[in-house]
Amino acid sequence: MHNSNVEPRCGSGRKTTPAIGRNVYLVGMTSLLTDVSSEMIYPLYQAFVSWLLAAQKALVGPILGLIEGIAESTAALTKVAAGYYSDRIRNRKRMAVGGYGLSALARLLLFPAVLGWPILLLARFLDRVGKGIRTAPRDALIAESVDRAVRGRAYGLHRAMDFAGATLGALIAWAVSLRFLDPQTGTLTGLRAFYILFALSFLPAVAGLVFLAPVREPASAAPALDRVPPRPDLNPLHYDRRLRAFFLAQLIFTLGNSSNQFLLLRSRSLGATLSTTILLYIVFNLTTSLLSTAFGSLSDRIGRRMLLATGYVLYAIVYAAFGLWPAGHTAWLWALWPLYGLYYAMTEGVEKALVAELAPEASRATALGMHETIVGLGLLPASVIAGLLFRSHPGAPFLFGGALALVAAGLIAWRVRK
Repeated sequence: MHNSNVEPRCGSGRKTTPAIGRNVYLVGMTSLLTDVSSEMIYPLYQAFVSWLLAAQKALVGPILGLIEGIAESTAALTKVAAGYYSDRIRNRKRMAVGGYGLSALARLLLFPAVLGWPILLLARFLDRVGKGIRTAPRDALIAESVDRAVRGRAYGLHRAMDFAGATLGALIAWAVSLRFLDPQTGTLTGLRAFYILFALSFLPAVAGLVFLAPVREPASAAPALDRVPPRPDLNPLHYDRRLRAFFLAQLIFTLGNSSNQFLLLRSRSLGATLSTTILLYIVFNLTTSLLSTAFGSLSDRIGRRMLLATGYVLYAIVYAAFGLWPAGHTAWLWALWPLYGLYYAMTEGVEKALVAELAPEASRATALGMHETIVGLGLLPASVIAGLLFRSHPGAPFLFGGALALVAAGLIAWRVRK
């Protein structure tokens, strides 16, 4: 594997772009199939919670926020632990396989969730724990499988494949919702429709594990035989000051970045039907998938900092529009959701590339896991706050989130400098 900072040249003297390598594509296929599985269900979580709490509609927002907040935040603690352990044992693949496997098994718990929302919370929690176990080792594997000159492109390609799977999964959810949609209630007719999706979602989750079998451990992940590998560092105060500033910006941003379930819920409160809401979600995923690789490559050429700051400003604009838009004017949702996808394309892969670039080499997976943990821990108060704000006024969570995004954008532009 080529890891030099010097760009290779061909015989004519022209610069050539280092190859991405098969590890990125194989891991990308696993992520694609896993997201097919996840996104078959994700757009309908809010509908399933609404169905479970049909007699207690005032609790839908708070319970949804509680489920999303606890699942994401508690599972986030595993991300830094998994990253640290991966750095200690210098093995990425083993952790990734375990995480993806746990998420696949969690799908089976969705069937008894009809007995009550706490079982749905458990299923969602175990799915996110699986994500927590796999994320940092997988991201470190991607960083160590490619030349640093194309690291942004590699992460962008991975995110593009991830969101391509999300698009396909949401299309399946949309098709099922059309077949079982109740025109009077605007939601699915009953439990059978949810069970069909739960059963179908298990198959691609298992299929995704197959693509991890031929993945090879990066040579740089293994310690040299003649020396003791350096101990990974869990103290962020020892990291590059730019990385510390970025972590702080992420925490501020995340406190206003509630679950996408609230965007789906907001779209329905503005007047969109369930099937239309799923279509809007599909457009969002498709936009992100088509543009992620391009923005990852762009960050390799122009740098990460201002691209991220611009993405957060775009997020603030989109969230403010969701907060201020009057009910009944749903046509503009077809512009807002693609813009939201554009924000994701500008930031998702670029954030990972920035952390991998600024992290100490011996603590790369630890730092990547710490980034995910900061985001995850912020999601618990973010989702609870969003649930309470949504109950008082459906547009309030989005105005709050937009304001914090502007603060985070300013901090990145000011403090994350060379």
